[in-house]
Amino acid sequence: MSVFQRLSMIFKSKATKALDSVEDPRETLDYSYQKQLDLLQKVRRGVADVATSRKRVELQIQQLEQQSGKLETQSRTALSQGREDLAREALTRRSGLQSQIENLRQQHEQLQGEEQKLTLAAQRLQTKVDSFRTRKETIKATYTAAQAQTQISEAFSGISEEMSDVGMAIERAEDRTTEMQARAGAVDELLASGALDDVSGTQKDDIQAELDRMASTDGVELELQRLKGEVGQGSSSSTQQLESGTGDASQTGQQAQSPNRQGEGA
Repeated sequence: MSVFQRLSMIFKSKATKALDSVEDPRETLDYSYQKQLDLLQKVRRGVADVATSRKRVELQIQQLEQQSGKLETQSRTALSQGREDLAREALTRRSGLQSQIENLRQQHEQLQGEEQKLTLAAQRLQTKVDSFRTRKETIKATYTAAQAQTQISEAFSGISEEMSDVGMAIERAEDRTTEMQARAGAVDELLASGALDDVSGTQKDDIQAELDRMASTDGVELELQRLKGEVGQGSSSSTQQLESGTGDASQTGQQAQSPNRQGEGA
């Protein structure tokens, strides 16, 4: 397969896919039905035209027959008056009219046969159009019901494009709400801890402010007492150790001086 053939096949497949995506079977059926109605209208117009021609031929035949009858009367009158030459002339004209009448009668038969054929064709086409219309409406109703069922099923399953967009919007809204809630909670905690100043301009209640101040002061005092206790315990321990060391040294010195004093006495 050549490159051009492959490109042609690709373009045709793409075009077919694009047409399938935009084609609505209901519109196609309506278009086909309209074309059949147009064809039926043309056939009926043809029947009317043939009938008009047939009627025109009939009128011409009637006129020629009247003229033929008039010439026959004239030929009889001429013979009764001894004018054989006039009678012969009238009969000659009448013969020419008879030839025309015969030709018109043949045309009349042809037109009549053509009219019958077209009338029969129009009747058959009318039956076909009526049948197609019934089938068209049935197919359209079935397609519409199937389309609605598909949309409902896709909506329930969440795979339709519209429902997917709605689901994504809901997810984004939930994520945004969660983010805002977390941000609000964090700001409240920072405000409560004093890490952020309240610049909203709202003033706390005086009682609440005093209670907060007392709680803060009590906390500071408790922390100070704890530190004092720890520092005091450390100082007393050092003092006791120092006092214990001094007493031991004194006793040792006294014991060392006693033997010496005993030696001097001896």
